Amino acid sequence: MTLAKVVAKVLADLVIPGKAEIMQTFFKTRKGEYGENDLFIGVTVPDQRSVAKEFYKTITLDELSELLSSKIHEHRLTALLMLVYKFEKTKDKIGQKEIIDFYLKHTKHINNWDLVDTSCYKILGRYCFENQDSKILEKLSDSKNMWEMRMAIVGTMHHIKKGQFELTKNFALKNLKHPHDLMHKANGWLLREMGKMNEKELLNFLNLHYKEMPRTCLRYAIEKLDEELRQDYLKGRI
Repeated sequence: MTLAKVVAKVLADLVIPGKAEIMQTFFKTRKGEYGENDLFIGVTVPDQRSVAKEFYKTITLDELSELLSSKIHEHRLTALLMLVYKFEKTKDKIGQKEIIDFYLKHTKHINNWDLVDTSCYKILGRYCFENQDSKILEKLSDSKNMWEMRMAIVGTMHHIKKGQFELTKNFALKNLKHPHDLMHKANGWLLREMGKMNEKELLNFLNLHYKEMPRTCLRYAIEKLDEELRQDYLKGRI
């Protein structure tokens, strides 16, 4: 039995009766956030993290590929958690690049907000920041695949935490007119995080672009501002 199958069996033993139905109902009602063929078995995220910490040191990338190509959401999320742990513990550049190449090779399986947001900035974002190389994120931002576009904007979170905001602002501007509300949420969320680090940067961006920002993006971006200022932006009085 491969280690991937061992992990799948361990996850199966942690299934909570009835939880899969709850997850299925919750996620399927949010149109476009999960793939039509996604399956759920009903394992909590804390349990998935425990399994990931137990097996990440010994599981190979080939075995992770087996889990990541599964239709079962918990298999894929656990695989990505293990990949994050592997990346965080890998200090040599060759090993990190191998993980980055693996991640980019499997983006078709990283196709919902949960999977993207769990893994992207901790792997791609950190790698691009530490190597001062934004080409990977820029290429993803030009993709026609919404999840790869979301990877690009979410990947800038590491830059935000380090006080660098240009990539976030550039990608948000590029995606302002995207037709899907999930991109508006991602743009707004990252702009909000930028504002938590440096409110002046956010206000400068808003003053230039708030009138063209989709409502969802704007509401997320201004969420942490003072109520009076929030109302000014929402009512277009700035």
